[in-house]
Amino acid sequence: MTTERTIIVPVSILVAISVAVGLYFSAVIIAPIAGALFIIAIVWPIQSRLQRHLPQLAALAIVVTLTVAVFAVFGSIVAWGFGRIGRSLLADAPRFQMLYDQAANWLEIHGIAVTGLWAEHFDMRWLVRALQGVSSRLNTMVSFWAVVLVYVLLGLLEIGPVTRRISAALDGGTARVLIKGGSLTAAKLRRYMLIRTIMSITTGGMVYALATALGLQLAAEWGVIAFTLNFIPFVGPFIATVLPTLYALAQFESLQSAFVVFAGLNLIQFVIGSYVEPRVAGKALAISPFFVLFSVFLWSFLWGLFGAFIGVPIAIAGLTFCAQSRSARWLAVLLGASDNDGPEALSAKAGATDM
Repeated sequence: MTTERTIIVPVSILVAISVAVGLYFSAVIIAPIAGALFIIAIVWPIQSRLQRHLPQLAALAIVVTLTVAVFAVFGSIVAWGFGRIGRSLLADAPRFQMLYDQAANWLEIHGIAVTGLWAEHFDMRWLVRALQGVSSRLNTMVSFWAVVLVYVLLGLLEIGPVTRRISAALDGGTARVLIKGGSLTAAKLRRYMLIRTIMSITTGGMVYALATALGLQLAAEWGVIAFTLNFIPFVGPFIATVLPTLYALAQFESLQSAFVVFAGLNLIQFVIGSYVEPRVAGKALAISPFFVLFSVFLWSFLWGLFGAFIGVPIAIAGLTFCAQSRSARWLAVLLGASDNDGPEALSAKAGATDM
């Protein structure tokens, strides 16, 4: 028994590393499929209801059109907000460079020599290149989401046949876990996106109100950035707090004013992220904060910006399926799955969903 455990542990580690390497190098193939499955889980109830009154292809055309429209509106808002901020940063490049040089000199006077190393790699030219890199990544993301939409189109047509093939190919218990578990996962993902969207809108609105009240330039743009980045847990809110703070330091040229902006933004993020959202989400989406942070960093490393976004939905799906297996349920409970997600409650909860 001891020998078996001694072998299982290193083998499990090697398998995990192999899977991670495979996901990293196959991102161009696997990532669009993951994105498509996520979107299918969100829009399937609309497709299902439309199919009751319309031909399948007509219902599919309506759903795909709505999906593209949502992508277009969201993309336009993001491009407007980040574009305006980027142009403003480029226009004020000399001022930001001067402030950076002053801060570097002050730190060096106080014995923090590492700023000299920073100065060799960080200046406004570096910032310009970074902004250009962001623009290039946005163009790449457009192509990525176009591929995702193709998978969504095909996937919506295959839900019924795939369900029947699973039932025919697998034994009753396994098929039931896959089908019902997938239904429960889809329901959780829909709730996750609804709550995340509402909280993001609330965060963006409060950031806009705070920036307006404090006289910070580009208040609407900062609100848009806060709204957008709030879809990425931990990392997004951090960036949405740091960027306006640095901009406030350059605009007001006052540490006190920048600190007020920083404190106000952190208060907003804390109240919404640590108090309001957990109470709105309830136990159904309860996940260990450690596991959320781990998922965000892991998938962002594997798949970049898209991975940072999809990391938490993947974690939700993984924990939901673990909760259906009696041998893996301990992992789901340990990392925060609801007590009502076990095999005993699966039929009742999944039967109430549309997928």
